[in-house]
Amino acid sequence: MPDPDGGFTRLWDAHYDDVLRYAARRIDHETARDIAAETFLVAWRRRGDIPPDRTFPWLLNVARNVLANEMRGRRRRTRLWDRLRGDAPRAPAADVASGLTEGGRMAAALGRLSDRDREVLQLVGWEGLDAKAAATAAGCSVKAFSVRLHRARRRLTAALAEIDAADRPAPAAPLQRSPQV
Repeated sequence: MPDPDGGFTRLWDAHYDDVLRYAARRIDHETARDIAAETFLVAWRRRGDIPPDRTFPWLLNVARNVLANEMRGRRRRTRLWDRLRGDAPRAPAADVASGLTEGGRMAAALGRLSDRDREVLQLVGWEGLDAKAAATAAGCSVKAFSVRLHRARRRLTAALAEIDAADRPAPAAPLQRSPQV
């Protein structure tokens, strides 16, 4: 008996791992699995809307939106919890694994950028998308994405220059001759 939804099965097989990696680079692994599952649930519901020539960028756009919803929910829950306990808002605890990887120069520079700049650079650098596919994933036009990418690259270059300048030792004072007696 032929599978009436074989196309969706092929979509899952071809892209689930990539969507999971996309989410895992942005959030803890357990939540990333939930994000990937929710992404494919949306894809199942809207399978008629998936563009056949740009399925992966479309899935990344959905994953991006699901992730944004998750982050908004976390912020709301944290604020509510803080209000209930009477605490002031606190920064979330750092993940041990991310602390190990953030020791590098590039991670430090990316940390200085806005979320939007990081996302643009990650879509191109980590996901390997071209401008058209990345624009679909970001939910904007190709021209707008190209401008965002150009500006993000400029800001990344400036952040790297700042890090390099801070890491350089101060120039030594010139040696002075001691008076000869």
